[in-house]
Amino acid sequence: MSSRPRRTLIILLVAALLTAACRPEREIATSPPAAVRPNIVFVLVDDLSKNLVRYMPNVLALQRDGTTFTNYTVTDSLCCPSRASMLTGRYPHNTGIVKNHGSDGGFRLFHRRGQERSTFATDLQAAGYRTAFLGKYLNEYEPRKTVVAGKPYVPPGWDQWFAGGNDYANVNYTLNENGRLRWYGTRPQDYLTDVLSAKARKFITSTAAEGKPFLVEVSTYAPHRPYRPAPRDAASFPGLTAPRTAAFGRVPVNAPKWLARHSPLTSAQLRHIDYNFRRRVQSVQAVDRMIGDLRATLTKAGIAGRTLVVFSSDNGYHMGEYRLAPGKQTAFDLDVNVPLVAAGAGVKVGQVISAVVENVDLRPTFADLAGTTVPAHVDGRSIRPLLAGGIPALWRRAALIEHSDPATDPADPDYTRFTENIPPAYEALRTSSFTYVEYVDGGREYYDRRSDPHQMLNLVAKLAPGRLSELSAALHGLATCEGASTCWPAARAVS
Repeated sequence: MSSRPRRTLIILLVAALLTAACRPEREIATSPPAAVRPNIVFVLVDDLSKNLVRYMPNVLALQRDGTTFTNYTVTDSLCCPSRASMLTGRYPHNTGIVKNHGSDGGFRLFHRRGQERSTFATDLQAAGYRTAFLGKYLNEYEPRKTVVAGKPYVPPGWDQWFAGGNDYANVNYTLNENGRLRWYGTRPQDYLTDVLSAKARKFITSTAAEGKPFLVEVSTYAPHRPYRPAPRDAASFPGLTAPRTAAFGRVPVNAPKWLARHSPLTSAQLRHIDYNFRRRVQSVQAVDRMIGDLRATLTKAGIAGRTLVVFSSDNGYHMGEYRLAPGKQTAFDLDVNVPLVAAGAGVKVGQVISAVVENVDLRPTFADLAGTTVPAHVDGRSIRPLLAGGIPALWRRAALIEHSDPATDPADPDYTRFTENIPPAYEALRTSSFTYVEYVDGGREYYDRRSDPHQMLNLVAKLAPGRLSELSAALHGLATCEGASTCWPAARAVS
């Protein structure tokens, strides 16, 4: 070989090495070999609305490092029905879990119906993953009272289990720790979010050392009412008030009758809302630190590049919008359109996706990543192609939202004696551009969210009869579907 070709070859090799060395580390970390099945860290919080994310720097970093879904919708803006949909990949009308408590919802019904035998935990455990659950499970689950064969109950699918009960205060609680009960008190180190964080980090470290793929779900009680922050955060954000959006203290034009009669918020209500919004911001600080600590643990263990981190909430929350006292269960975006952020293995960096995704998609996504399949009765579909940066040509056009009657059990943590603040039963369609609602009492709503993002103008009376018939038929099709073979076509039938 002459000296000139040799020099050229050397220059090309050096250039290639420099290019590889200068490539951003996070790009390398998010592109593992196709054969590698990623670990999954799923952080699920309780009642977190999108307006809290701006106060969570580690979640904002997760967004920059990964993918944010702007049209992620929950099947029901209520804890237990939404969580049942996540675990099973099925809509509430198929799980039968439409309440937090009683004969038509809650853990006891979920357990009696045998639905714990088919969840994303059982999928991944069968696929060889080591699995761990920490925190809030399903409403009515209580470590001291939920006993099977004389032992505190651990559901199938979970190798490690650290679950609480009605522990929204984050202090003075008991955890079922792998079948043994352990009580925690009121010391600063007993704050529940911090305890869950420490246990999750220990699980990650030990499982990484064994070289096994894993799934860990950390399910916090924050920022659910009573919005109790960690002691170190109790004085943070002094003077912070709830955001005064276009919907704050107002009802929509042509509002449904359950909402139209609401009086303006009083000064006492406003003070209460501002105080509790600040408490919610304070309470998510421990959650945010936990996310940063979990990611740091993954990096220290050398597995960040082959781990997917997912952050979301079971439902959203309103505070003064539409003249409503703090709560949820409506079809407004504040309650049903919640954060879904993913970063890490196989996820495109800095991506924002407007495609319609729903919480029934989590189970098939986790199974897809683990190299396994889900049963035919699962209603959702894997979003793995979206995480990687692709948008399938034939994707879902609408998400289904279902809501049963108001909670009437005072033991329900979401019970309210002011039932006028909770809508009657309804079914709704939510697309990337509009929301259509049908109430059990005959009322209807239609909001064009592109021109009216705060949903302040109900346009249903201006829709042509043919268009109303189309929407009603599409909603009925999705609200009665069962399994991917019928639910997917129904989700695409909306125009």
